[in-house]
Amino acid sequence: MKILIINPGATSTKIAVYDGDTEVFRRTIEHSTADLASFEHVVDQFDYRRQLVVKTLEENGWHLRDFAAVCGRGGLLRHIPSGTYRINDRVIADIQDPPYGEHASNLGALLSKSLADEAGIPSFFVDPVSVDELTEVARVSGFKGMQRESFFHALNQKGMARAAARQLGRRYEDLNLIVVHMGGGVSVAAHQRGRVIDMFNVKDEGSFAMDRGGSLPVNAVVNFCFSGKTKAEVKKILGSQAGVFSYLGTRDFREVEQRKLDGDQEAGLIFDALVYQHCKDIGAMAAVLRFEIDAIVLTGGMANSRLLCDEITGYVKKLAPILILPGEEEMRSLAEGALRVLRGEAPALEY
Repeated sequence: MKILIINPGATSTKIAVYDGDTEVFRRTIEHSTADLASFEHVVDQFDYRRQLVVKTLEENGWHLRDFAAVCGRGGLLRHIPSGTYRINDRVIADIQDPPYGEHASNLGALLSKSLADEAGIPSFFVDPVSVDELTEVARVSGFKGMQRESFFHALNQKGMARAAARQLGRRYEDLNLIVVHMGGGVSVAAHQRGRVIDMFNVKDEGSFAMDRGGSLPVNAVVNFCFSGKTKAEVKKILGSQAGVFSYLGTRDFREVEQRKLDGDQEAGLIFDALVYQHCKDIGAMAAVLRFEIDAIVLTGGMANSRLLCDEITGYVKKLAPILILPGEEEMRSLAEGALRVLRGEAPALEY
């Protein structure tokens, strides 16, 4: 049973073929700034990316008739529970007019449905960033009219939580886990027996990341908003020019680590602050789980740093065992989500 996986990003489109649980093919199609410059909106890139996906498959001996299903990355869709969803007309309508803004991942479902419809096979998406399983008390922000929203690295969080469960020899649905995704963005989430009941989303709160500010002092943010900058400028600065980048001028965590090791005091301080804030978030999620925690899972690209993981472990090791699962497994997580439906292990949900 072969499944085509499609994962569009800002400057690339990743595709893979899974034969059951085994990845048998993967390619990353790179898109230069010049290639994308002529498209006003992300959705306008559809035909361009579709042609490249089909061309890459055919050049490597794959055809749409080879596949049992196509599964794409979900984008900034409406808030939904975790699971594998059929791509229906409502999904496509929300991609054409996205409720939470444009992102390259929005193209995942659009590309998947188009290719699957041509082949007469089902199309799915799995665990988009808008997965919402928060408890009602977790939604309360502290100011009426402002509600906390669930946006986090759901695909990798859920995939790595299931991988951790396999490593522990237990079912994901029977475990309490704290998963810390550490990449370009950071999300720390409390997984209670298969549901993410609370999380810190670095777009709005929690630890700062490589170029995002996380939780910032409210009065300082208000002053910044009224410093002569436009709303768009404020959002751009706090969303893509804050965090480590604002202090050290780099978005490469490996550079930060090396500068710390070379004795750069400012880099050392920011490295230590990053660890410190991650651990504060882990502590908060531990409280959410009433300190009944089976494991703390460190994942994402930054989890490849032994120094970072050791420093975090030093703070939180008394809470629960630490599992280090570096990198991201988005392609595998998409394949596994589709396989659970195709094998009858889980229902295909309707958006």
